[in-house]
Amino acid sequence: MASYHLSVKTIKRSAGRSATAAAAYRVGERIECQREGRVHDYTRKQGIEETFILAPKDAPDWAQDRSRLWNEVEASETRRNSVTAREWELALPSEISAEARLQITRDFAQELVSRYGVAVDVAIHSPHREGDQRNHHAHVLTSTRKLEAEGFTAKTRVLDSAKTGGVEIEQMRGLWAELQNRALERAGEMERVDHRSLEAQREAALERGDHLSAEELDRDPELKLGPAANSMERRAKEMAARQGREYVPVTERGAVVHAARQARAAFREMRERLDIARETYGAEREAGQGRVSAGLAALRAATAKDRDRTPEDFRERLARVVGQSRDQDDMPKPEGRNYARERLKEILEKDAGRDGQAAVLKLDGHSDPELGEDTGRAAHKPSVNERLKDVLNKPREKLEIDDEREQEKDQEVEKDRDIDRDPGLSH
Repeated sequence: MASYHLSVKTIKRSAGRSATAAAAYRVGERIECQREGRVHDYTRKQGIEETFILAPKDAPDWAQDRSRLWNEVEASETRRNSVTAREWELALPSEISAEARLQITRDFAQELVSRYGVAVDVAIHSPHREGDQRNHHAHVLTSTRKLEAEGFTAKTRVLDSAKTGGVEIEQMRGLWAELQNRALERAGEMERVDHRSLEAQREAALERGDHLSAEELDRDPELKLGPAANSMERRAKEMAARQGREYVPVTERGAVVHAARQARAAFREMRERLDIARETYGAEREAGQGRVSAGLAALRAATAKDRDRTPEDFRERLARVVGQSRDQDDMPKPEGRNYARERLKEILEKDAGRDGQAAVLKLDGHSDPELGEDTGRAAHKPSVNERLKDVLNKPREKLEIDDEREQEKDQEVEKDRDIDRDPGLSH
């Protein structure tokens, strides 16, 4: 699935770094640093797909000469601890084409030029042969001073200030998410990225009443594997595929990441099935079907999403994933407890906001006027679990008879209402 990443780093002299070395490495070229008297030669570097320079319209012609550009950057900074350049590291969606990745990167770089008046040097890299093959990314190196007709001038203090820097970067993060989502939409992909934190996304989901999404977002950010662990896990996956067996993580970090990804995949699949069930139920009810018949049709549609996997397979998988996540806690766990069922029950109760009867009525698209009135009556309304057990334990012929009886009762009630109505009130 598409994932979001944008990080901003600085190139500092106090850390022993230079803008000339950073530029040479990212674009795979040879640049001689006139200030240091050193040659940075990275012409043998591989995996570089595209490089280009963008500058303000009134910038001097030498801005398109990479060696001259970054030597001028170094010359414009006179302090020993100067920040000479700023790097924006971007993750590019693997779901879109190389041309689309180039275009959204160019659009982002052009916005940096227009917004801050800086020079921008871009390098798009392909995934490393030893890493995740979806890891397309771009390095966007910018000057920390405005580039005008006379050369580099004032510092871009709006990005350096503690008051404004965070706000500016957050706005650029939002722009990068928007550019990716537009490209994903044009490519016909359903996946979308979100630049907000998990907590902010969860709060937004709760505000719109989407408790299932909120549950999915109630997690820690995914642990970063690192080059060494990522390489070991990649080899383990390849070996498992060749041997025709299930992949088992070989590192602790890999196990944590794998469990988290399995949990997210299970939540996404559960949500897809829930959406299918709701749509089918609504369509069947609009077509005149009773609640039981519409409910059975919704269940069939949800379980038919993947013909190769039975509902029991999905329940076992979800229970295993939830159990793995629970095992990470320190709390003791009694044997034989169905955590998946309890967790799903919690989600259903949160989503309904009332008892199980309200959840069924919510699917039906209206509220029951009897709910909230005389809630203390002795008559007991069966819960969702009781009704489902009753439905699943009856043969199909019995269900159809019950459905017909329910429709006959509705017709009798309507007739009784017509009889009791005073004709004089019709005017």
